[in-house]
Amino acid sequence: MNLIVLFLSCSIMLARVKYNSSDWYNDPSILPNLASELNSRTTLRVATEQSVISLDEPNLFDYPFIFLTGHSEIKLSNLEVSNLREYLTKGGFLYVDDDYGLDKSFRQEMEKVFPGIKMEELPFSHPIYHSFYDFLYLPKIHKHDNKPPKAYGLFYQGRLVAFYTYETNISDGWADPSVHNDPKEKREEAFKFGINIIMYALMQ
Repeated sequence: MNLIVLFLSCSIMLARVKYNSSDWYNDPSILPNLASELNSRTTLRVATEQSVISLDEPNLFDYPFIFLTGHSEIKLSNLEVSNLREYLTKGGFLYVDDDYGLDKSFRQEMEKVFPGIKMEELPFSHPIYHSFYDFLYLPKIHKHDNKPPKAYGLFYQGRLVAFYTYETNISDGWADPSVHNDPKEKREEAFKFGINIIMYALMQ
């Protein structure tokens, strides 16, 4: 079943991707907190418990939106690669937030998922920056190497199927306040942009 049809016919569930390397599980409050903000600020109704899914599981297709993060290498099995490709080509959406260390291996794995299709940097005019709140910049929540934040997209047949943020740590801003002690204004930026990502993913 096309995942857009599935989304329209049932309640919305967001899922975090579990994989065999790195700390995929860090900051478990991220998705529940973002879901709560979505429920209070938009007309969407999103389950606030965190679902966890592996890319090789058949019920991956139950989720219109999946989220992946981590601090180091990611390596996918052949089954995970083929299942992710089918998921994305049938209407699913992947958001990946590099939590400092994921970048090189993630790019390599996505080249396996979509051979010959490169991720491209998205301009601030792209609709994901304006789907609910208007942004003329990409929030940077944590400094890391103090490089400018970047956002990339992977398109399949003209549709954005994967969105990737680098040197931003947007998802850290969704964690409970005591986890990273981010200022309120940084957390607000992070939530607003997170809402944009979800709204764009589910409504495009």
